[in-house]
Amino acid sequence: MTLLKPSNNTTIYTDMMGRTIVLPRHINHRIISLVPSQTELLVDLGLADNLVGITKFCVHPNHIYKSKPRVGGTKQLDFEKIKALKPSIIIANKEENEKSQIEALSQEFPVWISDIYNLADNEEMILLLSKLFNKTEQAQQIINTITSEFKSLTPYVPPKKVLYFIWRKPYMLAGNNTFINYVLELLGFENLLKNNTESRYPTVTAEMLAKLQPEMVLLSSEPYPFKQKHIDEFQNIWPSANIKLVDGEMFSWYGSRLMQAPAYFNSLTNKLNR
Repeated sequence: MTLLKPSNNTTIYTDMMGRTIVLPRHINHRIISLVPSQTELLVDLGLADNLVGITKFCVHPNHIYKSKPRVGGTKQLDFEKIKALKPSIIIANKEENEKSQIEALSQEFPVWISDIYNLADNEEMILLLSKLFNKTEQAQQIINTITSEFKSLTPYVPPKKVLYFIWRKPYMLAGNNTFINYVLELLGFENLLKNNTESRYPTVTAEMLAKLQPEMVLLSSEPYPFKQKHIDEFQNIWPSANIKLVDGEMFSWYGSRLMQAPAYFNSLTNKLNR
């Protein structure tokens, strides 16, 4: 496939990685979304009918998950399915998707990539996507709601030292320079692994964990589905720690999901304060 070159009938757009793509004007886009939270955002922007492909992890909203073709996982894409769907644009993310796969797709299709670390990045992403698809009014409504809801956020008092688990076997946690760590700090928590320089998502052994002294341990519902039975496992390591299961989507999904997150966080901190 030969990618479009700039002309009077096309427009150049820049994504959050500083990459440029060229898209035809006045086109009824065929969109493939490779990121669950961004799939949800695209639907909330009014682009459900334009979605022609999603990943197997794009579970919200449910009617989209049930009705749209799936092109593999976020890191294991089915290139033949993607090609067969003939997208006019693919929406990806630096962290969620594999660099080599995105580079390969970029040889054949316009690929727009987001890069999210905080609320400001999220607002930029929503605005940039809205300009791609002429949905600026819808985007501003979403941004206004997020801004308003986060003004009501009540941080945890007093601040607590926390560990946030995203995986088991091996143990993997959220570290610094991640959206999850940003959310934890907004909530008044001190991430004990924020100074880890080895990885943004450090893998640690049980022996390493035993040396840490968290006051609170948060077990995420995704990507690993921690359950009540895992609380006992961690309680044996830290008998005095407050260990809770939390909704991982609220901590790690950006986009329009952040309209709902502050109410969840306030409910969570109220429970933890009791």
